[in-house]
Order: sequence, then structure tokens, then C-alpha cells
Amino acid sequence: MINNIRLEDLREEKNLKQIDIANFLKVSKSAYSQWEHNKIPIPTRRIIELADFYQVNIDFILNLSKKRKVIKDKTKIDLIKIGNNIKDIRLNLNLTQNELASKLNIDQTTLSKYELGKSLIQIDTLIGLSKLNNYSIDYILNRYNQ
Repeated sequence: MINNIRLEDLREEKNLKQIDIANFLKVSKSAYSQWEHNKIPIPTRRIIELADFYQVNIDFILNLSKKRKVIKDKTKIDLIKIGNNIKDIRLNLNLTQNELASKLNIDQTTLSKYELGKSLIQIDTLIGLSKLNNYSIDYILNRYNQ
């Protein structure tokens, strides 16, 4: 998990309470609070929804970048495009699936599912992948080129 995520700051900028965001996401206040305070990992789909709501880049929310970018278009989750981006990153790093999976602390089968667009990459794995060579999470999730 990452330290100092900016969910609380973004929420307070809009003068919203945790319950407001929890209701927007259709989750319990307790679940949202745990995400906001980084007690448990936020699911990738939920971080995308929040990035769309606040119209900012995910890298900024997760404090992986100090640069706040405005992204007004609602994200269309395309597992095939995301999978292709993951595969392109792996190939650019000149790694096999087994090598990349090992670096990300996942098994090769899981990585293969991500690359084939059969499942959405988990947030901790996504963060690990982005840190391998400074890849933007928003790029990996295809939030810039929709």
C-alpha cells in the first residue's frame, strides 16, 4: 500500500463528508474510511470512480505524483487495452511473464489474466508495476487516450 493518499484532502476540498463519498460509491462509511486512511487497499474500480468524481489523475490521488492533472472524461474500463498496456510495459522492461510476476509478487497465471484482459489488475500490483519504471497508473489504465 501507499502512504499519504490524498482522498481526504480531495473530499474536504469539496466540503463533503465520508458518508457522502460512501453513498456515492454505494459502500459502507466504514469501508470508505478504511480506504481513505489507507487501512485496506482500495479496489482498482473504486479508485477509478473516485478519480472520475474528482476529475484528477490517479497518480495524484495515490501521491505517486505531485502534479495534479485534470481529467474530465469518465473512464471507460477496457480490460483488453489495459492488458495490452501491461504487456507493453513488460516487453519494454524486457521481462518474461514469470520475471515480471516475481517482481510484482504475484503468480504468472494472474499476470497472464491481466495481460489477456480477463481481469482488472489489483491496486497493489498496479502500484508496483507503475514503480518499476515510473509508469503512470493513469497510462496503464488507459485514462489518457480514450
